[in-house]
Amino acid sequence: MERLKRRADFRAASSGSRIPTGGFVLLSRPRGDERGARIGFTVSKQVGNAVVRNRVRRRLREMVRISASAAMHDGHDYVLIGRRTALTLPFAQMQQQFDTALHRIHLPRGGKGAGDSHNRSLHQADKTRGVKPSTDEH
Repeated sequence: MERLKRRADFRAASSGSRIPTGGFVLLSRPRGDERGARIGFTVSKQVGNAVVRNRVRRRLREMVRISASAAMHDGHDYVLIGRRTALTLPFAQMQQQFDTALHRIHLPRGGKGAGDSHNRSLHQADKTRGVKPSTDEH
């Protein structure tokens, strides 16, 4: 499995589907080619100092190595954003969350939890909002 290393790849993955879990957030984006899956790991400075961030990143890498590389689809980029709770969650629970997140992210569009709500722009106007039903009184 190939690793994501360039910032542009991480930013591109952020435009895809997003599944939040207790210990991390899983981002996924199809690349359009059929080469193997690529994965990247990131942990914000808000999580803690370098020691804490590295510990979270190591747990995420091990979780991916052990559990679900078969569930990752070829031609997709995945990014795991670590959260502070990843340090205290039991490892088996993190693996279960990862398997569930991978399953949810690959549901067909229109299915519950497929990340559709993230694909709509936050500033996109909702045409039905604020429109009162017309009442024609003669």
